[in-house]
Amino acid sequence: MTQNIRTKLGKLQQGGITSREVDELNAIFTPLDFKQRIATLYKYFNQSEVLFTSSFGTKSVFLIHLMHQIRPDHPIYFIDTTYHFQETLAYKRQLIDRYGLKVVDIQPDAIQNELTREESWWKDHPKMCCTINKVVPLEPIVEKHEVWISGLMGYQTPFRAHLRVFEKQGDILKFHPLVDIDEGEFLFHISKYNLPPHPLEAKGYGSVGCENCTVKGKGREGRWVGSEKTECGLHPNYFNKKKN
Repeated sequence: MTQNIRTKLGKLQQGGITSREVDELNAIFTPLDFKQRIATLYKYFNQSEVLFTSSFGTKSVFLIHLMHQIRPDHPIYFIDTTYHFQETLAYKRQLIDRYGLKVVDIQPDAIQNELTREESWWKDHPKMCCTINKVVPLEPIVEKHEVWISGLMGYQTPFRAHLRVFEKQGDILKFHPLVDIDEGEFLFHISKYNLPPHPLEAKGYGSVGCENCTVKGKGREGRWVGSEKTECGLHPNYFNKKKN
């Protein structure tokens, strides 16, 4: 059965997957627990076809730890926007040393990045700032993969609450193995395995992104305060602008 479904999926980068096939994958994966979902993913896709990214934020260690248990040699892509808190960069180094992570840093175009800095785009143009410093740098990496693992959890925001385990996002298949766990399960896993917290959590930061757009707050309340923006653009349907 696995081989038949894998054959039907074809090359996602060519837009070959259909809504029916996404539904079929969800029917198979949704009943599984989050560890089983991750392990089973590699029965359908080669590791080279699977993209794993991390922001090394306050919730990132959960998925990083799971991947370390199941696929310890899987590379992790990190978007270095040049606006990260020093605490985030230190946390990243801590997790690399602890788990022997294979992290690949990605940076935005230097000229465009400097323009966002000179004109403080995060104030008046936060969406474009995220596009230049996060979305565009990752785009060529996304195009080389078929499925993208994301650590989004449904309890975090209304947008995330409506996601399924698999969602087609433009030309790539997004995989959300943690989407239906609740906060209690998350905290239990953190406690059980004594996973190190992000250093800013103790200072009141529930979620951490770029320094200019993050303040203290519960959950994601401290992100893009004063604007309607709730996501950086990597997870909503940005890639739906491409052929779909």
